[in-house]
Amino acid sequence: MKREDTVRNGHFLADRRWFFPIVIAGLIAGAIVTSSFIKAADYSLLCSVANTISPQGVGNGSATPIQLQAIIHYATSRITPQQNFREISVTFDVLKKRSPCNFLVFGLGYDSMMWTSLNPNGNTIFLEEDPKWVQTVLKDAPVLHAHPVKYRTQLKEADALLSHYRSEPSCFPSEAYLRGNDKCKLALTGFPDEFYDTEWDLIMIDAPRGYFPEAPGRMAAIFSAAVMARNRKGSGVTHVFLHDVDRRVEKVFAEEFLCRKYLVKSVGRLWHFEIPSAANMSSHGGSQFC
Repeated sequence: MKREDTVRNGHFLADRRWFFPIVIAGLIAGAIVTSSFIKAADYSLLCSVANTISPQGVGNGSATPIQLQAIIHYATSRITPQQNFREISVTFDVLKKRSPCNFLVFGLGYDSMMWTSLNPNGNTIFLEEDPKWVQTVLKDAPVLHAHPVKYRTQLKEADALLSHYRSEPSCFPSEAYLRGNDKCKLALTGFPDEFYDTEWDLIMIDAPRGYFPEAPGRMAAIFSAAVMARNRKGSGVTHVFLHDVDRRVEKVFAEEFLCRKYLVKSVGRLWHFEIPSAANMSSHGGSQFC
């Protein structure tokens, strides 16, 4: 993956309300900077992010324990997050407004400490397909909230799963549900109760693996994110972030279930959707999501 870089000097506000989130963002950016060659535009973006942090959002005062741990983690690590800085900033901009919130992340990786620290006092959970990797990560970062999960799909089934959805009523948007929906092969079943019982404000899809035929692929994660967003009961939209949209399956399933009309930003390999609940859609019947 190409790392985004930077070399333009910037000016940060030093107000105490913003200090710790800025430090975390700066350390993450610094890790990206030192890992590769640098584009000047991205450092100015970091300055912009730092200068616009809301007092009520990510930077609401004293640092939380997870933020302090994140500072130490990224200050002492040479491993950079999976997404580049410009892509990370898309989600960060939303977290500034919505945090503390319910944040669901598909995948557990080098950026997990970052996402948790940027949602202080919120509920951030990670879903990971590899139970051994969960143990490895939690050994070093026990404060993270992660669940090992199993997927029913394989990447090589992607086209067949699209055909299945179009002919299976339990997959139709007006009928779709997740927990116990064994008839719809795209519904995520057998997941922890917290997955079903929480109304998620932000959903990040950066897993499971989707780069070889036997991998689970992200088909079910994309479908299930769309179902949860449409079933939202609270106010506002559900923010869905999908990474690796340069790959065919991610792009096809995003356009089928998350809908181009709800795509609000595209940066690098990341798409950001704002999906309203079905109750707030002008048309929410029929057999198609978009």
